[in-house]
Amino acid sequence: MHVEPKPLSAYPWYLRPFFWNQKRTYGAVLEPALLWARSPKVFAAVALLYGAFERRKSPLDPALRALVTVLVSQINHCAFCVDINSKTLNKRGVDWAKIDALPSWRESNAFDARERAVLAYTEAVTHTDGRVSEEMMQALKQHFDDDALTELTGLIAFQNMSSKFNSALDVPPQGFCKLPGQ
Repeated sequence: MHVEPKPLSAYPWYLRPFFWNQKRTYGAVLEPALLWARSPKVFAAVALLYGAFERRKSPLDPALRALVTVLVSQINHCAFCVDINSKTLNKRGVDWAKIDALPSWRESNAFDARERAVLAYTEAVTHTDGRVSEEMMQALKQHFDDDALTELTGLIAFQNMSSKFNSALDVPPQGFCKLPGQ
């Protein structure tokens, strides 16, 4: 990593419940959390935003949210994000064969029309030279209302921020799953 985390005891007391919850959930404190926490107020804001996207009443189902986060992570070459988000996607009921097919989703029969519309949009928003076409938006509107489209766009933007942060700082995977190509 390009920046090393501080010892847990060096972080403000009010961040420790976040770390405790991560340890309970993942078996370890997540390396990116320790890096974000070097700026405690920013970390708190990022954690709250993540929580908003992961709420139970989201208009986007949990598996679809995880599918988006894995694809963004792959595009941005974030090994940590691919690791943790692939494991999350599998826990949300998506089998490993489909997860392994994600990098070549256009050639795969594993994805339905709704997922294909979301994946195309995710690529268009993530690639800096990508453009969202009217056809792409019409395909999405067959499956989502404006509130869901707004949240989908926010989720893609959030995962871009997160995966670019982790990739730039060279955060390694933490061993949540076998990464594609391993």
